[in-house]
Amino acid sequence: MTRATARRRVVRLRGDEQTPRPDALAAEEPLEIRIGGEALTVTMRTPGHDFDLVAGFLVGEGLLHRREQLAALRYCAGSDQDGQNTYNVVDATLRGADTVPLSAHRNLLTTSACGLCGRDTVDAVRTHVRFKPADDPLTVRPELLYRLPDALRAAQRTFDSTGGLHAAGLFTAEGELLCAREDVGRHNAVDKVIGWALREDRLPLTGHLLLVSGRASFELTQKAALAGLPLLAAVSAPSSLAADLAEELGLTLVGFLRGESANVYTRADRITGSRPAPGPAIPHPGGGEAGPERATATRVRSAGAI
Repeated sequence: MTRATARRRVVRLRGDEQTPRPDALAAEEPLEIRIGGEALTVTMRTPGHDFDLVAGFLVGEGLLHRREQLAALRYCAGSDQDGQNTYNVVDATLRGADTVPLSAHRNLLTTSACGLCGRDTVDAVRTHVRFKPADDPLTVRPELLYRLPDALRAAQRTFDSTGGLHAAGLFTAEGELLCAREDVGRHNAVDKVIGWALREDRLPLTGHLLLVSGRASFELTQKAALAGLPLLAAVSAPSSLAADLAEELGLTLVGFLRGESANVYTRADRITGSRPAPGPAIPHPGGGEAGPERATATRVRSAGAI
């Protein structure tokens, strides 16, 4: 049992019977992130791949976009009551990086559920995006997209024992899984993947795909764009603000990627090899038919696009 999980005694109920038994829980602990010894934020996370998490978080804050800007990462002496290092404080040393993080525009306490609570404005995000997803020539076929959730699920080892973790996976345009990370927070899982890519000197992630196991929020779309990703897919729904940001930046946003169907909310031209299915036109919520200039999502199935 690693720090990613914790054991706890539970009472299992089946019908009117009670059975005491041990259970595995996904671990959740605070991680304080410092820059040059100065506290930047505290995030609740599942321990493991902490250096990737910190590196990815700094990319998502607009502070890093090249590996050489990250001079060093080290654990600091955060200690428990017994004087043991908790490994819950990481200090980053930067060189030649930007000085104003996006976190200056929001509350710095980051929970495992939402990393952007309290943001007053999204304007700062746009000014920090250095790469241009709109210019990425990536194209993928629907059948490649349909294979991604199973590939990511097969890599979720801790989820198998706890059932309580989100996951993010970085894929090539050919569908090869390069990096998978798990965390109690979906934004932390994405940070861990992007941080891995930064430390491997792979940014920008031109021609790659990012899949997340939950919903696609504005924050995850922001992180994908800051890493130079042209396509973000989720097994659940995106938010309206996520779709707005993806459309503005030219990033392909895919939601409800399950089985052999998906909704493509922006830049559906990157999904090749599908065809319109026969049938009546889909009425637009505002009345009339949804033409190309009014449609907000394209439904893709293995037999074509609806």
